[in-house]
Amino acid sequence: MASDNGQPTLDDIVKRLVKQTGITEAQALELIYLVGLNWPSLVREAKELKASKP
Repeated sequence: MASDNGQPTLDDIVKRLVKQTGITEAQALELIYLVGLNWPSLVREAKELKASKP
């Protein structure tokens, strides 16, 4: 659900990242805090994280 100004909420971004990459919500939040909200960077890092975990 978007915020009042039409922008996605942090929860929206976390859920989208989890769904698209298969990482956990905790991992998604950590990546957002480390990388910021740049979507391509988040996806790249999430995929790398997922690949490095058995």
